[in-house]
Amino acid sequence: MQELHELVNDFLEIDWWGLGTSLTVVAVALTVGLMLHAVLFHVLRKAAPDQSDQSGQSGQPDRVLALIPRHMAAPSRLLFPLLILTVVAPTLVMPEELLETFRHFLSMAFIMAVAWSLIRFTALLQDLVLRRFQINIRDNLRARKMHTQLGILRRILIFVISVIAVSSMLMTLENVRQIGVSLLASAGVIGIIAGFAAQRSIATLFAGIQVALTQPIRLDDVVIVEGEWGRIEEITLTYVVIRIWDQRRLIVPITYFMERPFQNWTRVSSDILGTVFLYVDYTVPVQEVRRELNRILEDSPSWDGRVAGLQVTDAKERTVELRALMSAEDAGTAWDLRCHVREKLLDFIQREYPRALPRVRAEVETGGKA
Repeated sequence: MQELHELVNDFLEIDWWGLGTSLTVVAVALTVGLMLHAVLFHVLRKAAPDQSDQSGQSGQPDRVLALIPRHMAAPSRLLFPLLILTVVAPTLVMPEELLETFRHFLSMAFIMAVAWSLIRFTALLQDLVLRRFQINIRDNLRARKMHTQLGILRRILIFVISVIAVSSMLMTLENVRQIGVSLLASAGVIGIIAGFAAQRSIATLFAGIQVALTQPIRLDDVVIVEGEWGRIEEITLTYVVIRIWDQRRLIVPITYFMERPFQNWTRVSSDILGTVFLYVDYTVPVQEVRRELNRILEDSPSWDGRVAGLQVTDAKERTVELRALMSAEDAGTAWDLRCHVREKLLDFIQREYPRALPRVRAEVETGGKA
């Protein structure tokens, strides 16, 4: 009975007029924040329309201003009302416990909105820089370098922002404040403990940072890994995705590229030399085959005109080894050119010099009386 009496007294002591006014202020603040957001981003979209949205295709906007609505519209929709609430929060009249809970909620939501905005801002900066470096052009070495470096550095920033945001949110709660403080202030001790518990994970993280700085691989590089030919499709802080020539995907830990040898065919440039080996009889007219090779290359659009040559690189018991050397603008074109040259040279020898194909010679002696 006593508890019920105290509950009724607490209920009657509530300033309902002040509470209703405070709730109205909160609703008006949220509405004003959403309206301000809608007006501001409507003006930005009108001032700089996003061409990629109009065409339905992903692409670079014509103006820098178009990047702001694309990346910042969503987090700002949460941030603007929270900013207005933060301004009007001191004027709210509520019961002490309810007001304390509201302030905790407002602080945590504001930290989350700021962290979200910073993460999206990193994406805006990345697009702002990379819009000058198109990767879908022939000479894209510098562009691939920038795409790789900024992509990994942005992931590192997202990780750092997330850790700071979670720590700050924990510090707003009295019961778990020490956890948030420890997460930031005791980074050295935590780092030592985590280092023993997750050595490989930390090694992988540092390998990702090292790849971003030294860049032994870049996006769209042609590599040979584990005997597979493919292109670098994605680079993260922990693994690399390689698109194999037959559309398979090879997932490799990023530490692989810091610890083991691999081939990178586009480390400096995409130009590459291709070879074709033929094994023919000793009677082959090498000069005629050389002339035919030059004719085949001149007629082929895959040849870039830099290197062409035919040499006798070995002489074995029954055959002579001919090596045809040619150049192309990239690895894929070089493969097609090699197959084309191999086919045409074989056809030429079969048609013009069939006796120059590999043969087995034998002498047969017949004995007997005449």
